[in-house]
Amino acid sequence: MASTRFLFWSEIRMNLGTTLVELYVNSYPTSQKISYFDTVAMTMAERMEVDLPPRASKPPPSTREVGQLESWIETLYKCQPLSEEDAKRLCEKAKEILVDENNVKEVQAPVTICGDIHGQFHDLMELFDMAGKPPSTNYLFMGDYVDRGYFSVETVQLLVCLKVRYRDRVTILRGNHESRQITQVYGFYDECLRKYGNARVWTYFTDLFDFFPVTALVEGQVFCLHGGLSPSIETLDHVRALDRNQEVPHEGPMCDLLWSDPDDRTGWGISPRGAGYTFGSDISEQFCQANGLALISRAHQLVMEGYNWSHDRNVVTVFSAPNYCYRCGNQAAVVELDDNLDYTFLQFDPAPRINGTQVTRRLPDYFL
Repeated sequence: MASTRFLFWSEIRMNLGTTLVELYVNSYPTSQKISYFDTVAMTMAERMEVDLPPRASKPPPSTREVGQLESWIETLYKCQPLSEEDAKRLCEKAKEILVDENNVKEVQAPVTICGDIHGQFHDLMELFDMAGKPPSTNYLFMGDYVDRGYFSVETVQLLVCLKVRYRDRVTILRGNHESRQITQVYGFYDECLRKYGNARVWTYFTDLFDFFPVTALVEGQVFCLHGGLSPSIETLDHVRALDRNQEVPHEGPMCDLLWSDPDDRTGWGISPRGAGYTFGSDISEQFCQANGLALISRAHQLVMEGYNWSHDRNVVTVFSAPNYCYRCGNQAAVVELDDNLDYTFLQFDPAPRINGTQVTRRLPDYFL
């Protein structure tokens, strides 16, 4: 078949019918997905020997957009939520950025790696006071921004806003709580209803969660994710091939990456959480060797000192919500990786109570 050259993406889109879209869109690796139409264009180009024009890089935000983002950030740093319309616009802007990010997001050092935040906004401010605010500090957050704490709305809005404003200095991964089903049970849904009088903002953000990368790779050596490993994933290329643009499934590799935990027992085990697996030191060692990794960094579990080594220091758990659920008495921590990937753990205590906030509800056993 003779090769056909198109000069513009619009020409390609005009030459693709809906039948061809339905036929080919699901066969193209999600790891290379740029947008819905571009995915189809690349798929058809591959099948029909079409030469594609180079993809134009996304232009930087305009002066007006920067001003709007900085105004939002200033508002959010005061722990004041955005208006419903501004929250919608923020999610739309974030999708435009996140859709281009790989399932294994490449991150450069130096970087500060953070674990669960869980709506503890004032403790996030303590974190920033200790480690520096973006963009002066390069951040990688490993998920669980919402639920349990009283300020999930303000917390997730601020982190997404910082991502949009400083897209190359802030990485936000998906945690198991960035999910429609989980947030309806553990607080984010109810908080949106209480603060906005409807569930639309909850819908905007849970739709956005489908765009979050599920893992990151720092300098090709430190693999970061929320939960843990999966028996369905042996290489990073397997992660890159996942279709992440969906609600977190109840089972399968994407579920495992967000739900699994390291364990003292070798091999794979059934997780007491009801999702994901437990995995032993033999599993993590094999995965690190197969992928040339120095370390697996993950969150997802409460650890009393804010960080915990396991599996002969192949795995580190980082937890960044001090006095979790306002009652657990734990310290929090972040990990600073320098240019040489040498690490420093920074521990911190909870922020002072605001207006004597107390926990009055019994907390589910699940978080333990």
